[in-house]
Amino acid sequence: MTFSDAVKTCFSKFLTFSGRASRPEYWFFFLFIVIWNVIAGIIDWQFFTQVTTAEADGVKSVSATSSQPVQSIAGLIVFFPHLAVAWRRMHDTGRSGLYALLPILLIIGAFSVLIFGIGIASSFQHGGTMDILFTRATLLIVIPTLLVLFVSPLLVLWWLTRPSQPGANQYGPNPHEVAQ
Repeated sequence: MTFSDAVKTCFSKFLTFSGRASRPEYWFFFLFIVIWNVIAGIIDWQFFTQVTTAEADGVKSVSATSSQPVQSIAGLIVFFPHLAVAWRRMHDTGRSGLYALLPILLIIGAFSVLIFGIGIASSFQHGGTMDILFTRATLLIVIPTLLVLFVSPLLVLWWLTRPSQPGANQYGPNPHEVAQ
């Protein structure tokens, strides 16, 4: 599969979460996303960046800010195609597509534990034993969760680099063995 074939395939299957995607299909599309984001960043930098200069106490500071509208639009355009091809890529390695969402689901879970755990602790009398208990229990859960949050994207990346499962699997035929 060539670069242009991968981009065409991913945009034509932008909501197709069934079947399998080969490694070249995923990684060529990932390269397309990187290139597209660099170009969008350059456009944002050229046309949507405001440079302000301030001087205080003889020290001159320059700051540049941008709302990055082009990068935001570019990200929205490729969000579903990228999610779909990652989902199909997981299928190609014999895993459920939900594994592509593993880091995002863990982040949501970690923030939920942190917010609700500290929220429960603050509902007790400040400085009491229940307050300390819930705060410490929350930290005991959050610290290992943060470790898993650091490792999970690396694990998903490793799964995305694995070769195709030979032959047909429960998600469909091997994309390398299907006649184009």
